Amino acid sequence: MKPFLLLASRAEDAAAEDEYQAYLRYGRLDPEQLKRIRMEAGPLPALDLSDYSGIIVGGSPFTSSDPPEHKSPVQHRVEAELARLLDRVVEEDFPFLGACYGVGTLGLHQGAVIDRTYGEGLGGATISLTPEGLVDPLLQGLPESFIAFTGHKEACTVLPPHAVLLATSPACPVQMFRIKENLYATQFHPELDVGGLVTRIDIYRHAGYFPPESAEELMENARQFTVTEPMTILRNFVKLYAR
Repeated sequence: MKPFLLLASRAEDAAAEDEYQAYLRYGRLDPEQLKRIRMEAGPLPALDLSDYSGIIVGGSPFTSSDPPEHKSPVQHRVEAELARLLDRVVEEDFPFLGACYGVGTLGLHQGAVIDRTYGEGLGGATISLTPEGLVDPLLQGLPESFIAFTGHKEACTVLPPHAVLLATSPACPVQMFRIKENLYATQFHPELDVGGLVTRIDIYRHAGYFPPESAEELMENARQFTVTEPMTILRNFVKLYAR
């Protein structure tokens, strides 16, 4: 099997490793089957798409809709590299799954409006599949509604006209969409279970995402949820596109 490629951009080693392990675990992949490139650490090397089964873009501290003057040089570089990669990925309809940050990257690349209208705090959200989502192969095995973890400053306000809305929620109308046949983006985190969210809250308690003194309350709130369904998306992605 050709490996999948995880494009990550979390600067904190503990968070980056926890994310990588989650994709391995829920994708049921061995390390040699999931190559990881940490984009924040250096320039993206030349990639031959034919070397991979598919591409996954993990979550990110970057906010795509921020004004250019508020973005760091690293963010500008990562965004430019992803945009050039997406030129090829979209043209070839190459298997792509963007989790959270994927909405900002794939969405903007395809003409979506991404802003802070529908940002969500850290916690569980009820995700509902649309009629199109119920029949999409990547979502097979999922119930019509399920709980997933979210936590994002920005979201998609207006879909690209050619996108297919697959999942929604009351607080964030665009939770998942598809471009062409094989390009997917989720606003929620399909890799994130209770332990993973608690770990991230602990790691990021002083990163400015939330008041540090609220970390324990956020972790306790996370423990009230049972989140097992979204990971089906990762298993399906691997089953559909492994080659």
